[in-house]
Amino acid sequence: MKKTKEGEIPNIDGEILNIEEEILNIDGTDYRTRLSRKFRNRTPFIPADPFLLTSIIPGTILDILVKPGQQVKKGEPLIILEAMKMQNMLKSPAGGTIKMIAVGKGEKVGKGTVLLRMEQSQRSPS
Repeated sequence: MKKTKEGEIPNIDGEILNIEEEILNIDGTDYRTRLSRKFRNRTPFIPADPFLLTSIIPGTILDILVKPGQQVKKGEPLIILEAMKMQNMLKSPAGGTIKMIAVGKGEKVGKGTVLLRMEQSQRSPS
């Protein structure tokens, strides 16, 4: 059997493959691993904007429960969206002030449509 250096792995035919190990950090823990080209070239995850409310499913706006300038708490109902004969209560993902409402009552919206924008207020209710 052929001796190999660190990072080299023999394949079935005995050829030496040079595999580079990398450090991958997940939740503060480091792991030594080999990363695929697909993993290295992936699109990085971008968290959703907590102050932007978008439609989660195509439907019709049944009611808008807030007005621009109104302060809201996290979890407070903002809009009722009807989809597939069900009423979906869309709640505030964060505390803040309603900056803009982009839809109207009775309007049909597609998935991912911006419904309203909020802004973090100096004294946002929790």
